[in-house]
Order: sequence, then structure tokens, then C-alpha cells
Amino acid sequence: MPRGRTALLFSLLLLLSLLAPSPAARAQPADAIYSGGPILTMRGAAPEYAESLAVKDGTILAVGRKLDVARHAGPTTRQVDLAGHTLLPGFIDTHGHMVYFGKNLVDADLFGSKDIPELVARMTAHADKVPAGGWIVGFGYQAKLMADKRTPSREELDRISTEIPVMIVDSSGHAGAGNSKLFEMAGIDADSPDPAGGLFARGPDGKTLLGPMEETALNAVRSKRPPFTGALAAAAITGAAKRWASYGQTTAMEAGLGLGSDDIGIVLQTIEEKLLPIDLYVAAKDSTVDAALAAAYRVGEAVEAADGTGDVATRLLAARPDLDRRYVNRVRLGGVKFWLDGSLDTAWMNEPYATNPPGKTGEYRAYRQIPDEVLEAAFNRFWPSDFQIHMHMNGDAAADQALKAIEKAVAKHGMYDHRPVFVHASFLRDDQIAKLKKYGAVPSFLTSGLLPGGEAVVQLWGEDRAAESMATRTMLEEGIPFTFSHDAPVSPEPWILELVRCGVNRKTPSGRVIGPDQRIPPYAALRAVTAMAAYEIKEEKSKGTLEAGKLADLVILEKNPLQVPSDTIGDIAVLETIKEGKTIWRRGEK
Repeated sequence: MPRGRTALLFSLLLLLSLLAPSPAARAQPADAIYSGGPILTMRGAAPEYAESLAVKDGTILAVGRKLDVARHAGPTTRQVDLAGHTLLPGFIDTHGHMVYFGKNLVDADLFGSKDIPELVARMTAHADKVPAGGWIVGFGYQAKLMADKRTPSREELDRISTEIPVMIVDSSGHAGAGNSKLFEMAGIDADSPDPAGGLFARGPDGKTLLGPMEETALNAVRSKRPPFTGALAAAAITGAAKRWASYGQTTAMEAGLGLGSDDIGIVLQTIEEKLLPIDLYVAAKDSTVDAALAAAYRVGEAVEAADGTGDVATRLLAARPDLDRRYVNRVRLGGVKFWLDGSLDTAWMNEPYATNPPGKTGEYRAYRQIPDEVLEAAFNRFWPSDFQIHMHMNGDAAADQALKAIEKAVAKHGMYDHRPVFVHASFLRDDQIAKLKKYGAVPSFLTSGLLPGGEAVVQLWGEDRAAESMATRTMLEEGIPFTFSHDAPVSPEPWILELVRCGVNRKTPSGRVIGPDQRIPPYAALRAVTAMAAYEIKEEKSKGTLEAGKLADLVILEKNPLQVPSDTIGDIAVLETIKEGKTIWRRGEK
């Protein structure tokens, strides 16, 4: 090439290089950049902090040094000063009942009832608020904490009404009672047999209904409650979602869809009307799983027909930055839920209780809820799929039933990354923990159950089993992923930081430490509601840590949980909850 042309080309290249945008200019402009406070990424086994975080179109664009993230600033980028407050990934609910909780928001609040007269008075006052055709329902009492030390009788609940069904459910959700009208409406009388895995309390004649009921007997009656529809259903779901967001949660769970006969209808209305500001993972109750799967299929068909393109994702998932094809308008049917045993005083154990619950005689071990063949059939059906099996278990006999079903599934199908969830997993033996690790199961601990139940655990199960209950330190040392869950409304609120506080300290209200050797550090406890929580529900690719490409699901806390006295972690205020880059809850705003 002639020298003149070479010089000209060189000059043009130099000019183009000068006119070309700088690396900072080429960087994608962010919608918002956060800095000015601790940013805990929750990646890895040790705390990791970033100086700044950028958000674009609902996902995390960049996280790291302030200087590096600043290159994503553009003329419209919103600069958010954390003012010393702490930014973390949005919290994830790994076992709650958001639909059920939403219904309870319109029921009588029985938490803290001191005695039966007060409970009856609260229910009577609530009766005027019940719409025509509805039941008078209350939730949250604890018989063992009331002066009477028992559940109200049918006759006592008849004082509230003899014309309208009256039902109360205790804070565990496993026991309750009804008035005469309730049993009449449900078709339950003295000649009705007790269902397997439950019972109706009877008089001395062994037949007369006294009012109290447990486990599957309660569920059978509860399922007949008139359905929530229209505005009432919408109020239940949106009220619950707002409460979840107020505790920093960007993903909720309904771990038992079908406890109410209207649950599927409520969720379908939620999808159709796009009512949710946060994600909702649904695990269908075992008896309703086929109905839930059929409803999910119908939703997909309807969307495909309305879209006309044959591509469901095009229409319903366009608003999902992560394009998680399992969600439809923020709802995902992710699994099935089984109840293998009951609460603290009906936990199915291999060895007798240290002290029997009131009214129980002999070598009491409680009882199973479902036959082995039912659970084994479910594992045979779902083990090789992404449809997870969640199993409520408190006692080690229930854990044995679960592990036996898993072993049979593995023998037939081989190992899969199923991640079966051991819900509560309150007492596990060492040999069971080894098997849990082998098969990739994930325990989800109700740590705040120590608040009302810690002393009862010691009394009922004995010192040794109590000390090894919720074996979080063992899980941590064995490298087993575990999560914390509130099980709201079993916990009166869907709190998260209270779970962390309880997992770190393991103290009862009296100050007694239950199992001091199973306490864990605050960072590990925070991982149980963020990174490990995302892992449990198989969403670790888009949630749980602050990394580029993941959803901008964020929570801003008043203080850093790692830098306060551990017994005050539960008192830290949630200031703001952000779902995919948009504020969905802010403290002080209605």
C-alpha cells in the first residue's frame, strides 16, 4: 500500500478511536445503583461485602467495588444512598402457608388468649364481622398456655352461636374444636368413625362428640368451610403478600394448598388477576395434588390459546427478567406436601415420650398420619422429576418412614437431584442424618418454635432428644444444606429475622438454652433464609445471593445482623423490600 494511503488510513483509525465511546460510556446504564452501606452478597461460607450494586430491568447488573459499578451510571440512573443501612438478597420463605394465613387475616385473632372465657369473648365479638353464609372462625390459641389447660368444649363454643358453624384452630394448625352446628354441617355425629391419623374427642360413652379434634379429623371438617371468592379472596391473598413483604420476603410459599376446598380457586384467581407483588411457590396437599396439577395444566392451555403463538412464555413470562418458565404470573406449582406426623405432642417417635401429653396413657409414641404405601407411591411417581416432595415430620419414626420411601425410589430409579424437603425435622438420629445427606434431602427448621415450645420439648421428649433437636450445627459441620422456616400462621407472623435470632441463640422465653451445642453463627443462620433457601426450592440460579444476572430481589435492613448482639437480631427493622428492582414495601408507608 502506498505510503500516502497508509498515512490516511492510520489517521482515520486514530480519529475513529478518539470518537469511539470509552469503556465507561459503553457500559450498560443502570436503572439504580446502591451504595453507602454494607452490602452482604451471601455468597460462600464466609461473609462477603460489596461496596455497590447496580440494577437494570429487574436483574442485578453489577456488584462489587464502587469504582467498577459506577461505570454503569447513566443520566437517568437513580443513585440510592443506603445511609449506613444493610442491603441483602430478599428473604425466601421455605415453609409457610401464605394462602391459609391470608384467610386467617379475616378471622378472629386468638393468640394470647388467657382462658376460655376470653377466647369465647373474642369469638363472639368477631361474629358480627362474618359475612352472610360464612363461619365464625378463630385461630392461634394455645390450650397449654391458657388457665384452663384445655381446648374449649362443644357446649362452650355453642355460647358463641347455635345457628352458625363455629371453629377454632390452635396455633400449631393441628388441633381445634367446633360447636354443634359445625359438626351437623360437616355430617359428623356420634356414629362417625375417626379418620386414620386423627380423632374426634369423645365422652365417657366413647361416642358423644365433645368438640375438640386433632390432625386429619380437623382437616376433614376444615375442608368444608365455605369458599373465599371474589373480593374476599383477593383481600386474603394481597393482605398476606403485603405481610410477607413487610418481613423482607420476596418469595413466599403455600406449603399445603388444599387445606381449604377453595385454595385452588383462590390461586387461580390470583394468577388471572395478577394479584401478587412477590413470587409464590406452591406445594399441593397430597390429597389435592392431582387437582392442582390439572388446574396448572388448564392455566397453561388457556394462556397458549389466548396468546395464539403456541409459546406460553411469550405472554405470561415476559415480565420475568430471569425467564423462569416455572412461574405463571408469579405463581409456581413446585411440589406436593405430606404430613407424616403432628406437632410437639403428636410427634411420631420410635421411643416413648419422657412425659405423656395430657390424656395419653401407656408408652406413648404418637402415631403415623399416612400409610407407607401412599408415600412410597408418591416417591415412585415424582422422584425422577423436578416436582419436589415436602414432608412434615417432627419425630424420628416419621423420618424413618420418609427415608424408607426414598430408599425404595432410589433402588428403582437411581439417584436424582430431587431435594426432598424434611419439614421441621425436629428430631433426627445420627444415622438418619447420614442418610439425609446421602440422598440430598434438605431439612427446614422451625427455629422460632423454641419461643412457645422449647420448655414443652424438654418435658415431652426428655433432655437428650431436646438437646439434639433441630440439629443445625451438625448439619453445618456435615456440609448439609438446611433452611429456616416460620410455618406462618403456626408462627403468629411470617417473620424471618426472628428465625435467625432463634437459630443462633436457641433460647426459650425463660432464657433456657435448648441444645447449646447446636447453636450456629449469625452468618450461617442468614444463609438459611437466603442462599440455602433458594437452593431448597431449586431457584439458586436466580435468587438467594447478590450476583450479576440474578433477580434484583433485595431487602434493606436498619442494621447489619452480623454486627449487633445476637439476641437483638430479631429486633432489626426491615426498611424496604424490593422485588425485581421495584420497591414493593417501605417502612412507614401504607
